[in-house]
Amino acid sequence: MIKKGIKNFVIYGLLLLLVAITLVPFYLITVNATHSSFDIVTQLNLLPGKYLIENYRKLQEYVNIWSGFCNSLLIAVVFMAVSGYLGALVAFGFEKYQFKGKRILYMIVLASMMIPSQVSIIGFYRLGLKIGLVNKLTTFMFPFFAPGVSSVSTIFFLRGMISQGISTSLLEAARMEGCSEFRIFNRIVLPCIMPGIATMCIFNFVNSWNNYIGPLIMITDTKKYTMPILISLVKGIYLTNYGAMYLAVGISILAVVIIYLFCSKYIIDGLTMGAEK
Repeated sequence: MIKKGIKNFVIYGLLLLLVAITLVPFYLITVNATHSSFDIVTQLNLLPGKYLIENYRKLQEYVNIWSGFCNSLLIAVVFMAVSGYLGALVAFGFEKYQFKGKRILYMIVLASMMIPSQVSIIGFYRLGLKIGLVNKLTTFMFPFFAPGVSSVSTIFFLRGMISQGISTSLLEAARMEGCSEFRIFNRIVLPCIMPGIATMCIFNFVNSWNNYIGPLIMITDTKKYTMPILISLVKGIYLTNYGAMYLAVGISILAVVIIYLFCSKYIIDGLTMGAEK
């Protein structure tokens, strides 16, 4: 009994240490957002300061941070929803349907993971320029959620989950009851793989939220800039207000934390359902 208590104490102690290490960067960002640039450069700040309002005022002078926040949120949420739903639909098709060239097509899809997105950015810009998507309202939608239609990582991850969690006999029983293929997908497949979709939604949201090169190439109107671009603008060429920059980073992290808290509910519910089964 004593050995078990010592073992649990060590395990929980290590877990608490990992939690503390994880939270330290967030704490330092929050604290530095309340200090002046001189304090940030000259010393390590562990307690909140009194320059939060001043840093916020300076930040608003440099950029319209909330406009960038809304722009990034619009792009990231649409990308997350499209990549989650269509990625699951494509994964379902690859796993549960038989058609000619299926294996070769899937290998091509996987091979596309090895091609960096930066390689195609010039061609993507030229295409957007020809069809009139550069620096227009539609820029917020099509050019940025289009990659979500073919999110290879989502397809690969969810295909494995469908293979392990959904039996073919269950789908056949639904067909015998008269369910259409889309009804089977929406009513049976989606609820069963929701933890996997929630997991990939978190990753896809973060990737879209942190996307810097795409919006920088496709958007020239400062009113349509996203958060990564605005944060880079806060850093001046000759003088940088570090307090304002930390505050901008803190505001940017806020959306990611909210999305994680929202999606983690579905992950936990899915794990609980699996444990009960």
